[in-house]
Amino acid sequence: MHTKKFTASIYLYHAHAVKSLTDTTITDTDPLRLAQYYAENNIDSLLIFDMSEGDEGHDEALDIIQDICASVGTEVYGAGNIRRMEDVKKLLYAGCKKAVLDYEKPENIALTEEVSLKFGKDKLLASYHDDAVIAEHKELAEKYLSGLILMNAHKIRETAAITDLPMLVQIHNLALNKLLEVFSHENVAGITGNTVNDNVKEIPNLKEICRENGIMVECLDAAYQWSDFTLSGDGLLPVVVQDHLTLEVLMVAYMNEEAYLDTLKTGKMHYYSRSRKAQWLKGETSGHFQYVKSLYADCDKDTLLARVSQVGAACHTGARSCFFNEVVKKEGQEGGTNPLKVFEEVFGVIKDRRLHPKEGSYTNYLFDKGLDKILKKLGEEATEIVIAAKNPNPHEVKYEIADFLYHMMVLMAEKEIGWEEITEELARR
Repeated sequence: MHTKKFTASIYLYHAHAVKSLTDTTITDTDPLRLAQYYAENNIDSLLIFDMSEGDEGHDEALDIIQDICASVGTEVYGAGNIRRMEDVKKLLYAGCKKAVLDYEKPENIALTEEVSLKFGKDKLLASYHDDAVIAEHKELAEKYLSGLILMNAHKIRETAAITDLPMLVQIHNLALNKLLEVFSHENVAGITGNTVNDNVKEIPNLKEICRENGIMVECLDAAYQWSDFTLSGDGLLPVVVQDHLTLEVLMVAYMNEEAYLDTLKTGKMHYYSRSRKAQWLKGETSGHFQYVKSLYADCDKDTLLARVSQVGAACHTGARSCFFNEVVKKEGQEGGTNPLKVFEEVFGVIKDRRLHPKEGSYTNYLFDKGLDKILKKLGEEATEIVIAAKNPNPHEVKYEIADFLYHMMVLMAEKEIGWEEITEELARR
């Protein structure tokens, strides 16, 4: 049986969130704030429909989607306004985990194979109202899609008779006591629509009901009970917190049993404040939530290592990490040739030259000449790589790649793009 998901929906229209695809009554003037609210209340994923009109509105919607993807610690699926492969690419590059083809549009059906081969079937879903379209294109769907979004909840049985593809079912009005009946269908992978939106605060309780009835839902199943840990004298468990991507140490805090259980229940880090003698949810006042990616106990089970998706700053000072007060540092020893660290250090020098020009600096010469000069040099260096690769000396390629990367970083600084954005983009792909 598929693990069942509770997926909130946002219908984007003129940069606002509206009631549904057919009702443009504004429900929130700030879609980003609404997405964060849903994420704070334990949704498993978020489905965003771009209902914009015209290229300008489409670009504005993509910017909003990108901001949402960057600020919520959950999967985002992007739908609407897909006419060609480039539109799928824009949704995925904005940070969406999956793009949704509209199978009510023949041109979207025609895109399926091409887009799937380009980005992978795991990146594609298809939405539909009438099960007849799935029956007609069953082979195409099963070969090139990872799942379906059924926009008509009355067609669950009909779709299940056609294909085993998992389906997310859009439901706008559902009595909560009918939820178990919907989830009892083998290939129903979850529900979305206003039933989720309007009852988002009830998701933890609904998940508990599902679990009690043998229905698998998205949750953190811990290998250890609180009693398995070795606690400090005050009954607390230290927690070291890392960024799950960079492994940067962000902070150290403490948990009591209640904080541990609430962390598992909500998927967001909870701690116990020794000074206030009270539990606290990280991000409750600042919005800088920590979404759990993994928890590890050390060899003695007396310390937890939490790897998290950090929204904003981890430190109450506004710093990304609490560890910024240098005590001692042996020059030339820390970091070695960590590639990302080298990139960041060189890029830091380039950005500093842009802000604080230095006479005789080649970097400042490029900035002074402007974008066209930077692009010309970047093109020349790319050609040098090609030429060097044809020569027998492998060191030449290394030198030319280094030159190219330097000029690329000058371009990044000129366009105000950072390494974190590039690495996040690569990770999404």
